[in-house]
Amino acid sequence: MYEEQCYLPKGQTINAEYYSSLLVQLKDTLKEKRCRKVEGVLFLHYNAPAHRALATQKKLAYLSFQCLDHPPYSLDLAPSDYHLFPELKKQLESRHFSSDAEVIAAMVTWLEGQPSEFFLSGLQKLQQRAKKCIELRGEYVK
Repeated sequence: MYEEQCYLPKGQTINAEYYSSLLVQLKDTLKEKRCRKVEGVLFLHYNAPAHRALATQKKLAYLSFQCLDHPPYSLDLAPSDYHLFPELKKQLESRHFSSDAEVIAAMVTWLEGQPSEFFLSGLQKLQQRAKKCIELRGEYVK
């Protein structure tokens, strides 16, 4: 089950401090899921200010996450944008929710119901998109 602490409180903005705390949680979760073996983690994230911040870069180095370069105008390299969110949107778009908690519960139910192949296919699409981005020399990938 996804923990409530993983959701940014209303009115707050993601900054380097908050993002760094999520990275620590990620490392702890990976340790738990991989039986303490957390080596060779490749990390891909946007060029957002919280991601580029010196504090974030130091935390990534401390956690031994190897960051992949992300071309500045190729946001479509994020599997969440081209794979995860469109599918989640299809599931939630016709429903009405009376609270944030209901939205979170519906999202968690949907995420937990996805087979591992769903997530793998998103990563496989990343390889194709990255190749296209290289061919276009970092220009926008659609």
